[in-house]
Amino acid sequence: MNHFLTYLAVKKTVSASTQNQALSAILFLYEHVLKQPLDRIDGVVRARRSKRLPVVLTVDEVARIMAHLKGDNPRTNEQGRHHMDESLVQRAVALAARETGLTKRVTCQPFRHSFATHLLTNGYDIRTVQELLGHSDVRTTMIYTHVLNRGGKGVRSPADRLAKGFEGD
Repeated sequence: MNHFLTYLAVKKTVSASTQNQALSAILFLYEHVLKQPLDRIDGVVRARRSKRLPVVLTVDEVARIMAHLKGDNPRTNEQGRHHMDESLVQRAVALAARETGLTKRVTCQPFRHSFATHLLTNGYDIRTVQELLGHSDVRTTMIYTHVLNRGGKGVRSPADRLAKGFEGD
């Protein structure tokens, strides 16, 4: 079993989640099907977790994609909610992104990433963004602060706000 899990990571270069899924399946097999205790699993080379940052669209890119979106919910002439399969939305977004000529890999998820990043860029606090995205742990939301990569320039002085308040007088 150790050799198999290492093989997945080294030779097949599967993702960490795929290797974990294989491990979970093996543990389930031994515990629930074979009813045999499993010895300790040592010496397994672990697959590396991806360190990719999320794709973030600029405000202009979001606007260009939105301008290319086409299609409507089916019309029944009845009042109520009409549901659409999410794959239709995903395909429409991908097509609109291609039509704009963007080279970024655009799916529905970058809209979420962009929303969070734009909020942080505009000065919203991390806890507000966490709540809006529905993250239970603020560490999940923190990835968007890495995308900003503004360093010390991202800090605004409260005195800057005071100065703006006096400009209109």
